[in-house]
Amino acid sequence: MAVDLKAQLREVPHKPGVYLMKDRLGSIIYVGKARDLRKRLSSYFMPSKKMRADLKTRALIDSICDFEIHVVRNEPESLLLEGKLIKQYRPRYNVAFRDDKRFLLVRINPDEPWPKFTTTRLKKDDGARYFGPFAHSGALRGTLAWLHREFGLRTCAPRVPGETDYRHCNADVIRNCTAPCVGKIERADYLARVEEACTLLEGKGRRERLKGLKEEMEKAAARMDFERAAKLRDIMQNLEKTLSPTRQFTRGRGVPTTVKPTEDLAELGELMGLPGPPEIMECFDISNISDTHIVASMVRFRGGAPDNQNYRRYRIKGVTGQDDFASMAEVVRRRYARILAENSEANPEVAESQERPLEALRRLAREGKSPITIPDLVIVDGGKGQLSAAVEELNRLGLGELTVVGLAKQREEIFFPGESEPLLLSHETGALKLMQRIRDEAHRFANGYNELLLRKRMKESLLDDCPGVSPRRKAALLKKFGSVARVREATVEEIAALPGFSEKTAESILEWLVNL
Repeated sequence: MAVDLKAQLREVPHKPGVYLMKDRLGSIIYVGKARDLRKRLSSYFMPSKKMRADLKTRALIDSICDFEIHVVRNEPESLLLEGKLIKQYRPRYNVAFRDDKRFLLVRINPDEPWPKFTTTRLKKDDGARYFGPFAHSGALRGTLAWLHREFGLRTCAPRVPGETDYRHCNADVIRNCTAPCVGKIERADYLARVEEACTLLEGKGRRERLKGLKEEMEKAAARMDFERAAKLRDIMQNLEKTLSPTRQFTRGRGVPTTVKPTEDLAELGELMGLPGPPEIMECFDISNISDTHIVASMVRFRGGAPDNQNYRRYRIKGVTGQDDFASMAEVVRRRYARILAENSEANPEVAESQERPLEALRRLAREGKSPITIPDLVIVDGGKGQLSAAVEELNRLGLGELTVVGLAKQREEIFFPGESEPLLLSHETGALKLMQRIRDEAHRFANGYNELLLRKRMKESLLDDCPGVSPRRKAALLKKFGSVARVREATVEEIAALPGFSEKTAESILEWLVNL
């Protein structure tokens, strides 16, 4: 272990927090959390730890050249911050939290006739109240179940339940609900109960409520009602995990970061020779596992941050075999031909003007008439070959003046059209880090689509082994039902109604699928 790391370790406190491991280039390769930062970090540099570790952990330990820490107040905070940082940096040695899944929130809309608590992972501007995020989903669900019983709040699905719903509901019978659907409680009284539950979810009155539950648990234990005492103990543990004070670590509010979008964009614009910071960037990546699974992705960043709603994925159609150059040409052509077509359709006068295509697209964007805004910078994942393919297609479309560069992975070289020597930037440069983030996001999105198609094809291939199912019958089944799972759920009559199928054939297919 290097001397500087030893000195750093001596400064690490025995407190909960999050640590970020860095390699020799300063890139973050792993994010972890710890109840005791000093103990956890020290364990990485013990010879016994490396000897017992698997290959992945050994590779991580060998790559560590520096680290930084962020102290938090408690363990739930460390879990929330860890998830945020992994999503931001996407370190290569992290597996958990790298997807788009978020921590649970609790939502309730007080404007509904009979409000109810629901869980969600996405906060919307819809007038509802949101609580969280919560680090422990199991504890949260247990807490919500207790809140519903404690305050008599409804859990049924209908937005406005009535007599019909009440006939099929037992919550009122076992006194878990105040039955607002049949008028057993006035709306004002019900809303007061909702407000009391919301106050508790905010953490107000938490200590008093826990104290009351503890006293009740001790009384139950004293009269040897251990089952009741155990239930109260579980309720207390869920409440403590759910309602312990935690910061939300939303972007720009408490998340430690080296990402500075404004400065990085300004630096990138200057390096690319643009008139200003590239407000909109698009990046392309090709992913191929085999000749039958060739896909591409296009991710869009706006203001230096992912614009997820405008991500696009493509199945390569006109390329035979694995040819990254031809695949890149196809996806660039399809993307920008569509932008030109949609802008021309929305603005027919453009066809009669003498403007060059790129000038026209820029003008329409300034005037707010462009259905799809042309990006300021295009990045392709790859070197000279991929870049040349993209430039050639843009020239054919009349968009040759659009700024496009290639970013090669091996040495993070930046290639410019018509220039043989690449630009090499320091790995500490904010502009390069920004380009790496959009390139890595395109790579993740393309690989995810490839894996999705692969899983789908694996499921569909089950029908290839089914007796009596020819390629034509397989195509008919998938066209009608969409997936093998839906074929399994179909009835004999539904399958037999398809052309080329009899009831006997349908029965044999279902019997075979059920017995898999």
